[in-house]
Amino acid sequence: MATKQQEQFTAIQKKNLETAMRLAQMSIENSQRIMEVQVQTAKELFEDSVANAKALSTVRDPKDMLNLRSDYAQVATEKMLTCARQIAEITGTAQAEVGRLVSEQLASGSNDAMDAMQKMFSGMQFGDQNAMNVLQNAMNQAQSAFEQMTRASTEAFQAFTQAGGAPAKRGTKK
Repeated sequence: MATKQQEQFTAIQKKNLETAMRLAQMSIENSQRIMEVQVQTAKELFEDSVANAKALSTVRDPKDMLNLRSDYAQVATEKMLTCARQIAEITGTAQAEVGRLVSEQLASGSNDAMDAMQKMFSGMQFGDQNAMNVLQNAMNQAQSAFEQMTRASTEAFQAFTQAGGAPAKRGTKK
């Protein structure tokens, strides 16, 4: 019986490890996407600044020089804002995915743990039915507490994600 219980707990640990590895992989992938956006933006800004410097070197009229600088500043600002929006989108998507995975893990993990505990205790022989009832009652209360914690953490994470995404959404409407 101990081997079967150990297998159940090993399966739960394996599932938790797989989720942790998935979260780490998501973090790496999102970091790579953000870096790609930043590198591309930096490259474009550099190329634009070189072109702007060349154009400025040929201009003799101060009014034309001012117009070129103004145009360059506007283009650079737009590119940086676009970069910021893309990073915000990547981050928002990542937050939603992490929230979904964590919520699923909390829900299924608590159920798996409770099932394993109930199977373990159901195999034990109690001389007193009262002791079995007390144990079952404790298990039910623990499962109820897990469910409440899962709901609360899911709601908190969703509120955090929505609060974090709100400024970015307002910024894109302007």
